[in-house]
Amino acid sequence: MIYKIKLRLYQILERPDIRDRASQIVDGIIWTLIALNLISFTLETVEPIWQQYRQYFLIFERFSIAVFTVEYILRVWICTVNPDYKYPVWGRLRFMLTPLMIIDLIAILPFYLPLLFPDLRFLRSLRLFRFFRILKLSRYSSSLRTLGRVIHSKKEELIVSFFVLFILLFCASSLIYFAEHEAQAEAFPNIPMSMWWGVITLTTVGYGDVYPVTLIGKFLGAILAVMGIGLFALPAGILASGFSEELQAKHPMKRKRTSKFCPHCGKPIH
Repeated sequence: MIYKIKLRLYQILERPDIRDRASQIVDGIIWTLIALNLISFTLETVEPIWQQYRQYFLIFERFSIAVFTVEYILRVWICTVNPDYKYPVWGRLRFMLTPLMIIDLIAILPFYLPLLFPDLRFLRSLRLFRFFRILKLSRYSSSLRTLGRVIHSKKEELIVSFFVLFILLFCASSLIYFAEHEAQAEAFPNIPMSMWWGVITLTTVGYGDVYPVTLIGKFLGAILAVMGIGLFALPAGILASGFSEELQAKHPMKRKRTSKFCPHCGKPIH
């Protein structure tokens, strides 16, 4: 009897199916609650609204924490249905260390820590981590799960591209420091501070708060701005390629229908 209950809860919480009405209802409730939490978190920063409706915000926060806590406990309880986590103790510990469960824990932990350690005032600032609840949407959004798979599959290429960007940023910041330090000691006091200009120039944002005035500095800035346009397109191209591969893997029949055929023998060209 208990196993049947755990199995049913596992199907609802961990294996959602569009044909399972209960699963869809639970997902819709959690998704809506997460969205309302984000709205509440945003409105709390508006002082007049917070002062007038503070009691309602606190009630809603406690209700949300209760729901998320029950959800977290149920997921830990039913995880032994999965053969990968079948052992009652070690299996649950491994399950609790999975990325999605860590996100769920971060979403509720800031509420409980100040209650357990009321004298540690700095723990109250952990409540700001409530915005991490937006990451819980990855459980209920296929688009976010697809993005996660794409980033995971292309992590090596992304790391290489960002490493190249960092090398370029370091070189540009060093060169601009030696070119502009004498003319603008306050704007370019050292290489770490010069990296702010490098980031703004590489991203072609150009806030205008720090800019070169010497001829050499302007020349370096122009080269870096042009290079930034191409180099920052690298991660975008990598992600676009990953999305294309992921969509082709999810829809192999579509890829098959769009295959080219040899004009002589009529066979598909792979």
